[in-house]
Amino acid sequence: MRHRYSGRKLGRTTAHREMLLRNLATSLVEKERVRTTVAKAKEVRPVVEKAITLGKAGTLAARRRALAVLVKEDAVTRLFDTVAPRFAERNGGYTRIVKLGPRKGDGAEMAVIELVGSEFKAKAKKKKDKEKKPAK
Repeated sequence: MRHRYSGRKLGRTTAHREMLLRNLATSLVEKERVRTTVAKAKEVRPVVEKAITLGKAGTLAARRRALAVLVKEDAVTRLFDTVAPRFAERNGGYTRIVKLGPRKGDGAEMAVIELVGSEFKAKAKKKKDKEKKPAK
């Protein structure tokens, strides 16, 4: 019986799983959207939400605690200077998971986890005028 077991093991050892989540969280803070499996997205969500809450505190102690979670110092700087101020008036719910469907290779359910407010903006496609050359 499972009695209060929480979290997914994701088929990895503890150290590997922790680094996976730290790397995913760092990428999410840097790029604001990451394409991954649904299980990984659901596992990384609380890590990122707690890091953003630390960023909202803005203290030196909070910065050091965030550095213990995120892998890159640049990501911590971005978290405290850019990302956290956007959510100053929001009490949680900083991320969104959008399911994409199965991956072609192994059928794993894929999803995009993104920060709320960084919605996808479609780029305008440039039309290339191909001149038709007359046949000889």
